[in-house]
Amino acid sequence: MDAPPQHPFPGYRPRVSEKDIEDALSRRGAVLIEGVRWCGKTWTALRFARSALRLDDDDALRLADIDPGEALRGDAPRLVDEWQNAPHLWNRIRRECDERPDLGQFILTGSASPSDDVTRHTGTGRIGRVTLRPMSLFETGASDGSVSLRGLFAGEATSGMARDDIGLRDIASHICIGGWPANIGVEEGKARRSVRDHLHESVLVDIRAASGVRHDRERVLNLVRSVARNVATEARTAKLVADMAGENGEGGIWRQTANEYLTALRRIFLLEDQPSWPVHLRSRAVLRKAPKLHLVDPSLAAAALRASPEQLISDIKTLGFLFESLVVRDLRVYSQPDQASVYHYRDSDNLEVDAVVARNDGAWMAVEIKLGHRPDTIDAAAAGLLRLRDKVTASRRSDLAGLVVVTALGPAYRRRDGIHVVPITALGP
Repeated sequence: MDAPPQHPFPGYRPRVSEKDIEDALSRRGAVLIEGVRWCGKTWTALRFARSALRLDDDDALRLADIDPGEALRGDAPRLVDEWQNAPHLWNRIRRECDERPDLGQFILTGSASPSDDVTRHTGTGRIGRVTLRPMSLFETGASDGSVSLRGLFAGEATSGMARDDIGLRDIASHICIGGWPANIGVEEGKARRSVRDHLHESVLVDIRAASGVRHDRERVLNLVRSVARNVATEARTAKLVADMAGENGEGGIWRQTANEYLTALRRIFLLEDQPSWPVHLRSRAVLRKAPKLHLVDPSLAAAALRASPEQLISDIKTLGFLFESLVVRDLRVYSQPDQASVYHYRDSDNLEVDAVVARNDGAWMAVEIKLGHRPDTIDAAAAGLLRLRDKVTASRRSDLAGLVVVTALGPAYRRRDGIHVVPITALGP
């Protein structure tokens, strides 16, 4: 159990978040890597760990219960995998960080946020946190990363030929397979079934283990399907409940129950909201504050809807929403090393912008997301971005780093008005 694990695993692909983990280990006694199950937390942690305690193993769990000190003994950094299975170790690790002189003593991974947040908060100042999401297209190799998001913030030029090896069917396939490390190189049909299995297993096991919420599995799956039908929208709980009930009035649940289920889905990192951008405006327009709904990976929405790439192509509206969710996922991954958050914008004048990437230093970038790349489509997206630029206060406008239209296909270029057009298969960190 204490032998240094082999790392990296054969076939391991580097993750954008590795820099965050390395930085956290240099500043804190421990780092917690948290994210949805199956996104590669253990593989990534083993890039840094020199010993490991795997708490998905019964013997390791018994040792952690009987002798926590012995369980934590090992070469540093010591990986404590799936720490939430033995939550009493949190305070022991915190004390170890206080007593040991060196930084980077422990790496914890967790695929669920325990309901006892008081225990988790006691790690402040000692335990850093890094979120690991499913892999972006750049991390899976589906994007060449020739256009850097950080470069766009820095004002770098944008140009590139359209790829002739990528079509809309390929984009739909990436949506259905998702950013799961275990699906890389797997035949598409098997990969899609694996995502469905993962979704069902998360609902069957993880919700109860993480939150203690007693739940009806079928009703939770119905709720996830409702979220999938409303992904990348500001659907509130009442709409989700009504959507679940359907025309015949069957399958519905109480709104309070739905809220409990949604909270549980957030605790296991399956659901990740996209908040409204809290910006001050020059105009009298009123900001809409409801968040947009996203499953942490668009493949989960496709799996919930039992949609194949061919079915998505035949339903362009649904494909458009799932493509937006894919782009938001990738923007979150690419912007994380620069301590940025991904918001959306909507106001009472019916101006909507799909994504706003805002960094802690104040710099921000507005992004419209479009499946198509015809000139009239790009013109309409550009008009909305320019309207937003003109609505914000002068101080916020001075922090504007760029306006971007992300497309599914087509070339990368910069328009005469300064707006960048970038296909998702060219975007990278």
